[in-house]
Order: sequence, then C-alpha cells, then structure tokens
Amino acid sequence: MPLAMDKSSFLKGLGSNIVKLRSEKNWSQSDLARACFKDRQSIERLEKGKINPSIYYLKEIADALGVELSHMLMF
Repeated sequence: MPLAMDKSSFLKGLGSNIVKLRSEKNWSQSDLARACFKDRQSIERLEKGKINPSIYYLKEIADALGVELSHMLMF
C-alpha cells in the first residue's frame, strides 16, 4: 500500500480486496451478506468503495470470510 493514498483510493482498494476474498470462496454478495447478517446492498456499496465502514463492520466481514482483519487490508 502506498504511503500516501487518498480516501477514495483506499476504499476502492479495500472493496476490491473484499471482492477477491469473497470470490475465492465462490460466494455471491448475497452469500456474504447472509454470513455476516448484512443486506446485499450494503455489501455492494462496500465492494464499490461507496461507504466508509467502521472497524467493527470490517471485523464482521473478515469473520464471515474466515480471514484476519489485517488480511483484508493488504492490497
């Protein structure tokens, strides 16, 4: 990750990484949403970098994907 990254780039990178991790499990957005008790539209906005999620929200996503939170931030 570059040292200087603007908010938009960071959120888009995070979203892309979540798509990659979700795809590795062969899950749809709906599958991930069900696994972490979110709605599919919320997952879609997260993956597109349209929302700035809380750290706890990201922890819930990481738990559902079965990865460490830090792994989601490696992009």
